[in-house]
Parts: sequence; C-alpha cells; structure tokens
Amino acid sequence: MATAYGPDTRDRYRPATGSGGRPPAKHFLPSALRAPLEARTWRELAYVILSLPIGVVTFSLAVTMVSLGLGMLITFLGIPILAAGLVMCRGFGAVERGRARGLLRLDVADPAPVRGRGGLMSWVGAVLKSGVSWRHLLYAVLHMPWATFAFTVAVTFWAYGWAAFTYPLWRWVFPAYAGVDGIQLYGDATHQVYLDSPFEMAVTSALGLALVLVTPWIIRGLVSVDRLMVAGLLGPSRLATRVSELESDRGVVVDTAAADLRRIERDLHDGAQARLVALAMDLGLAKEKLTDDPEAAARMVDEAHGEVKVALQELRDLARGIHPAVLTDRGLDAALSAIASRCTVPVTVTVDLESRPAQAIEGIAYFTVSELLQNVSKHARATRATVDVWRAADRLMLQVTDNGRGGADVATGSGLAGLTERLDAVDGILVVDSPAGGPTTVTAELPWRG
Repeated sequence: MATAYGPDTRDRYRPATGSGGRPPAKHFLPSALRAPLEARTWRELAYVILSLPIGVVTFSLAVTMVSLGLGMLITFLGIPILAAGLVMCRGFGAVERGRARGLLRLDVADPAPVRGRGGLMSWVGAVLKSGVSWRHLLYAVLHMPWATFAFTVAVTFWAYGWAAFTYPLWRWVFPAYAGVDGIQLYGDATHQVYLDSPFEMAVTSALGLALVLVTPWIIRGLVSVDRLMVAGLLGPSRLATRVSELESDRGVVVDTAAADLRRIERDLHDGAQARLVALAMDLGLAKEKLTDDPEAAARMVDEAHGEVKVALQELRDLARGIHPAVLTDRGLDAALSAIASRCTVPVTVTVDLESRPAQAIEGIAYFTVSELLQNVSKHARATRATVDVWRAADRLMLQVTDNGRGGADVATGSGLAGLTERLDAVDGILVVDSPAGGPTTVTAELPWRG
C-alpha cells in the first residue's frame, strides 16, 4: 500500500493552484484593477483581433469549396471537390485548436482522423460521412460573423477606453497640429465645444478609466463564446470521447484483474501450497516412523497439525481477499465492521443504507475501504479513524477520516493512484484532503447500481 495521502487530481475538487501546481500568487490589487494589464487580457484580445482575418479567409474558402462541390454534384467532380472542402475545413480546425490552446489556454483534443477501408473513393466516402468534418464546416460558417462582431466590440471598447484614459497626455496634439483646443464634443455654425479645460480632461480620463477597467471583462465574455464553439464543434464528439474513456477503463480493468490473478497465484504458490507440500512430506515421514519410533511419529503428526491450521488461516485470508463471505451474506455494514476490527487503531463505522447496491459496486466499496484502512494502520500514525457510508441520489459515498500526520500527495504513491484508476473504471471518483499535520479525509464516490 502506498504511503501517500494528498489532494486528488479531479478538477471539481481540486483547490485553486497556480501554474505548476503552486498556490496562486497573492496580489495587493483586486482582480478588477489588475485585469487590464494581465497577460490573459492581452492574449484574449490578440485572439479576438486575429479571429477576424482568419474567420474571413476560412469562411470564404469553405463556402467557395463547398458551394462549388454541391453545384457540381451533377457531375462526378462534385464529390471529390466537396470532400476536399471538408478536409480543408478540418485543416482550419487544427489551426483554430492550436490558436485556442496558445492564446485561450483551452486544450481541445484532436478528433479521430478519417480512415477509409482502402482506396481513394473509400477515403472520400469516409470524409463525407464523418460528422466531425461537417461540424468543422459549420464552425467555419458561424465563426466569421461572430468574429466580426467580437472584433468590433472588443477593439472599440479597448481603443476608446485607452484613448480617453490617456487624453491628458496627448491633448497637446490638437493645438499643435490641428489648430483646435482639443477633442470637439459639439459644434455647429456658431458654437463649438472642446474638451480642453482641466476639469473636462479629468472627466474624460475618468470615463476612459472606467472603460479600460470594464473592457477585459467584455473581452472575456466574448471569448467564452469562442471557447464553446471550439470545444463543441472542433473537438471529438461526446460519443467518441466516451468510447475512448470506456476503452481506457476496460484496459485498467483487464490489467487490474490480471494483477489480482498473479497475486492470488503467488500467494497460493508461496503460502498455502508450500505449506501443504511440506505437510505431505512430514506426514510421509511420520508414516514411515509409525512402527519404528511411535513417539517421533506422534511429534511429527503434531507439527503437521499446526501446519494445517496455519495453511487453513492463509487460505481464509486469501479467500477474504478475493471476496469475503461476510460481504455476500450480510452486506457492507458487517463486512466493514470486520475490517475495522483488524485495524491497528480504533475505527468507528457508520453505514446508512436502506438497501444494498449491486455486488460489483459493493465489492469495490469494500476493497476501497480495506486499502484505505491499511494506509491508516501502516502510514498515518493516527490514534483513531472513522468510516462513513451513505447514499446521495444515484451515488454511493464512502468517507474514511483519520487524525494522522497527513501532508502527502496522491501523485507520489502507487496505492492511492491505483485506487483512483479502479474507481475511474466504474465512473467513480477518489478525493483526498490531507493538509500537513492532518487530519486526512478520503472521500470516494461510486455509481449506485441496485
């Protein structure tokens, strides 16, 4: 079992951290005042500015190629032209994913490549039947009008804000080169109003500062739409993502089952099997000495009797490690109480379940608590622990708490990492909260399957 406790890597439970996993830096200024000068704001502004020329080029080429292909479908040439247009859109999508990754820090996985069964026409057919290709085309069509709107709004607010905010610094340009006193606020045949007095310049600068402070949040709102479009249209489909997750989980389950079989085989070979072989040899020797030296034979039989007891205990422990009978017969409450009785520290077990989950989920819950209590016994240096089990909607919740030393990380230990992988295989979650000095709280979620 691993020696590590620590925060889980799941985002929804992860505490806020900065880059590299470090705690976020503390700032003296609130985020509203820092936002105009933050690197994030300038990266997002660059994204919005680049979106307009890229969107125009992408829209023009995509619409041209697809329209040409659809218009020529009456001939054989329309099919490959349409397929070429879709492939071009997929290429533009790769550029957009890279741009989003670099400027928006949005990491969208590449969709699966198009694979034909062999031959050019098979590949063309696969391109035309691919939903990913058509989603890339939809992105190319929708992104251009949105990029135009976002560019106009972001650049207008940014330019007017900074221009007004810095107006007192460059007002001298008007009398020096334009022959007027400042920005003309109003003018007709008889009256002209210029922003030239100290008070007017101060008011202009204050309004500009307000625009400067609000512009980053406007830009963030605009790029949030871009994030949705890139993630929703340029990434793999939900079905493909789910299939990939299930394939990965299947591999974890197969590897775990193979490791368990190797462990059982090793325990049988090195433990009970070795003792039974020795027992057979001792009984054979005792049989030979039975007539010549009855006392020695009796001693050997007595020793063999002790070996039988040890072998039976090892077989019981091995069977308990495969699937305990008490879990099958009496459920989690009794099975977890049996585990707690073998822990080296006092453990309080509370199970609040009106019914029993499916046997597979029940077994995973049992072995999860078993391994966590082994951690408490071996590494936590605790004096007490608690185990709580309850149902929350469609989830089975497990929580193991101890008052030990804490202060470790799940990434540094293979035991908790292995538990996380096992729970992932059934759409479960493992969350570890272990500050330095303790206490340590490990929470596991499993799907409830009755």
